[in-house]
Amino acid sequence: MTRDRLGVAPGGWLGLLGGGQLGRMFAMAAQSLGYRVAVLDPARDGPAASVCDEHIAADYLDAPALENLALHCAAVTTEFENVPAQSLAFLAEHCFTTPSAESVAVAQDRIAEKRFIASCGIAVVPHAVIESVDDLARASDDLFPGILKASRLGYDGKGQARVADRSDAERAFAKLGHVAAVLERRVDLAFELSVVVARGSDGATAIFAPAENLHREGILAVTTVPSPSITPTLETDAVAAALRIAHALDYVGVLCVEFFVARDANGSLSLLVNEIAPRPHNSGHYTIDACVTSQFAQQARIAAGLPLGDPRRHSAAVMLNLLGDLWVRDDDGSDEGRQREPDWCAVLKHAGANLHLYGKREARRGRKMGHVTIVADRPDEAKRIALSVADVLGIARW
Repeated sequence: MTRDRLGVAPGGWLGLLGGGQLGRMFAMAAQSLGYRVAVLDPARDGPAASVCDEHIAADYLDAPALENLALHCAAVTTEFENVPAQSLAFLAEHCFTTPSAESVAVAQDRIAEKRFIASCGIAVVPHAVIESVDDLARASDDLFPGILKASRLGYDGKGQARVADRSDAERAFAKLGHVAAVLERRVDLAFELSVVVARGSDGATAIFAPAENLHREGILAVTTVPSPSITPTLETDAVAAALRIAHALDYVGVLCVEFFVARDANGSLSLLVNEIAPRPHNSGHYTIDACVTSQFAQQARIAAGLPLGDPRRHSAAVMLNLLGDLWVRDDDGSDEGRQREPDWCAVLKHAGANLHLYGKREARRGRKMGHVTIVADRPDEAKRIALSVADVLGIARW
């Protein structure tokens, strides 16, 4: 369904599929613009449920619940990519929906995603589609050592395994349940970067500064903006690739494109797209404190049909992801017993430290509980303070 350029006036309702921390930050941003937010999410105690104006506790494929959301809201968006594409398609028949079901369907399937990105003339990691044991037998020797990734429903390192050789890959494929997968060659990784793009229904775009990302055990740990590792050439190429993908998808919403920066035998660097995320992204959290307009405010503006905001970065920033491990200190590695609250007073004594907690009641190892973003005038100062904050929290230095 289309709508006129006036969109949704403040005081109106915006809908959201998904109730996690990204939804919580979207709701806060939308409410600051004067909108009311209805969240459809099965979990009754999710991070977004505690801040939204109305919570519809139902499955994402619950037709009456979707009808309720569509009747209630002039526009609906989503906060994670695994919302069923058919739910978005249903909503699109009744209200403005961003992103489209077609865009999300591409991002939900690694095989379709890689084919689409390659069709845009953009390099991806060398890989093979694995749908059977025979496909593994035919896979090129050049793909080993590699990483076997389930085609669907994988995130934060889940649904994937490092494989040294073909026998390893066969065992990993069996462990995945023989579901469709991709086998990627393990590249010599210099570092990872991401670009967050906001694109309106009129095709206008706003680009946030590319971020360097450090992952630990498959989960984003540290984001640095600006990064001395990202040369002007890499930045130009990454932004151009992200824009090409967004336009080719006819994408409407906030999109993150994640890149590997690979090093060849001669030490030269090249960009390879790892994956796309059709939503705001962890690596864009720095925009809340370091940019004129955050990624979540852009998402709300796009849903409401407002002009895009200024994505300009006014501060250097380092974002530290806060995982449940910081609360769990048992020597045996278990999550049993009352967990210890980190020393937030010691964190917030640092100049430029901005704490964002997601309101999750239970801390578990690997669970995203919040983030802290350190902003400063200079990148070296932001890093110095961030390292001090990391020491206070017991986060490993980088």
